[in-house]
Amino acid sequence: MQATASAHLHRDHHLFSSSFLLRSPKPRRPPATAVRMSLREDGPSVAVVGVTGAVGQEFLSVLSDRDFPYRSIKMLASRRSAGKKLSFEDREYVVEELRPESFDGVDIALFSAGGSISKDMAPAAVERGAIVVDNSSAFRMVPEVPLVIPEVNPEAMAHIRLKGRSGKGALIANPNCSTIICLMAATPLHRHAKVVRMVVSTYQAASGAGAAAMEELELQTREVLDGKQPTCKIFRQQYAFNLFSHNAPVQANGYNEEEMKLVKETRKIWNDTDVKVTATCIRVPVMRAHAESVNLQFEKPLDEVSNKDDVAVGRIRQDFSQDGNLGLDIFVCGDQIRKGAALNAIQIAELLLQ
Repeated sequence: MQATASAHLHRDHHLFSSSFLLRSPKPRRPPATAVRMSLREDGPSVAVVGVTGAVGQEFLSVLSDRDFPYRSIKMLASRRSAGKKLSFEDREYVVEELRPESFDGVDIALFSAGGSISKDMAPAAVERGAIVVDNSSAFRMVPEVPLVIPEVNPEAMAHIRLKGRSGKGALIANPNCSTIICLMAATPLHRHAKVVRMVVSTYQAASGAGAAAMEELELQTREVLDGKQPTCKIFRQQYAFNLFSHNAPVQANGYNEEEMKLVKETRKIWNDTDVKVTATCIRVPVMRAHAESVNLQFEKPLDEVSNKDDVAVGRIRQDFSQDGNLGLDIFVCGDQIRKGAALNAIQIAELLLQ
């Protein structure tokens, strides 16, 4: 279960080919006839927080897809979800109400229950010795908390491992989905020619707002096609057949919170406070695939260098508005729930096992 320090660029010729895939490294799978070894005594004890949500369910899917080893797994959610039954890898589990004592004996806790729950419960998990991988924005910009994309900056969490930790807990932050998808493509180029400025326009799917938003998009689509007034509970306006600025709150500088996440998280992950980043984030009526238009300006000339884990990169072309071959335009697309959230978190957990 190894995550490489750089993204894999699959292409036939040089950088300016029409498209390529940035593959997320996968662990070696056993032959089809082999017995699944995910549940085993030497594996860590795992807890999934927010297990009934869209990302929580994807956590389970990715854990199974990647044969992540575990000796036990707890399904944790809010009081209203407690008592529900979930099937996972041919076993039935009862969802438990999330409490501080839920983390007694837990090695790895995967959180995707929103920032307020993370702020309240993640420290409690760490105090009880768990290593928390948090999908919310609660701790991303805390200086001492690693913000990790395993293919980009695994060294940021090199000091945190399960082996030899003597029961000491820790916290690792999962970046924002748009940041992950963008930097999977931009980082190899940054290493080659150093990005000095990045302009990003995102086209973000319903899944980024959770399972309820996906359900509302489907409902609205049916309503609009039937000539009915659309139900607007998650968003304050019609989402089906519509485009609008991302629904995150707008800050005093005119950027919304989603746009500023891209700015701040890029600088932290690249450990480069000088890189200039500007972003415009748009909500589009698709279920779970985020797309991004990325314009990159480099320090030196550049010559060569849905339900999928890969990040696809296309429309690769020189930016003719910049002299000296110092610019590049690319179009990036990735699954928001998988690489943009659940897969990245599981890859972080895999690094903990090394």
